[in-house]
Amino acid sequence: MANRPKVVRTVSALRGALAPFRAAGEPVALVPTMGALHAGHLALVREARRRARRVVVSIFVNPTQFAPNEDFGSYPRRFAADLKVLSEAGADLVWAPTAAVMYPKGFATRIAPQGAALAGLEDGFRPHFFGAVATVVAKLFLQVAPDFALFGEKDYQQLRVVTQLAKDLDLPLKIVGVKTVREGDGLALSSRNVYLSAAERAAAPVLYRVLRQSAAQIRKGVPIARVLTRARAEVERAGFALDYLEARHALTMVPITSRKDGPIRLVVAARIGRTRLIDNIAV
Repeated sequence: MANRPKVVRTVSALRGALAPFRAAGEPVALVPTMGALHAGHLALVREARRRARRVVVSIFVNPTQFAPNEDFGSYPRRFAADLKVLSEAGADLVWAPTAAVMYPKGFATRIAPQGAALAGLEDGFRPHFFGAVATVVAKLFLQVAPDFALFGEKDYQQLRVVTQLAKDLDLPLKIVGVKTVREGDGLALSSRNVYLSAAERAAAPVLYRVLRQSAAQIRKGVPIARVLTRARAEVERAGFALDYLEARHALTMVPITSRKDGPIRLVVAARIGRTRLIDNIAV
């Protein structure tokens, strides 16, 4: 039977648990999560295990990255189930602070990322989001001091923001992006997929199908503007309310109008019922 990972809930306990790893010279990888773990998270843990001797998984539903009209109260929380799957995945340590530990009384510092964080994608619909993410991620990096930190490519703009954060602040770790894990029909795994009704779940794979078709058309030389117009219409016909479907530079997230502008990432966010889904694909 797999060993249950040690759970720590205070910064002092975290540093005490990490001390033997440091003393032994063992590399540490961090997988930041908000819990409700699925196969996508476990792919991050497996990649972390491949890169480092010790794996720390943080579980913290960060209240500052939810707007008042978002789903903080109903966000799925399954800590006992998460511990079970992390035991099977071979995590060594679970860092599970409370909001009071992460944001104690008098907390007054925020990071305000720019660059990819102001690309007019997620930030256009959730203007509070990347400042909150950058602040909590910076805290996690300083608390754990990992050699590697692993993030899924599904949240692609977030991956670019976190990568830039580590670079700009000269943080001594490597950010690793891990390929999106999908259901058999292409739907990107997400903790929010549990909100989908049966009919919505049946429609949801349209996003990935449209992205794949669009990427293929762009590679064949079809003008990007024409491809995007058709793609947006198809997503809306499937019953989605589209937030955006864009072609962006894969590193800077600035708009792309031609294949000559650089490596391209197609990104989409759309709502169906009460669920907001995001996805992306390289061209």
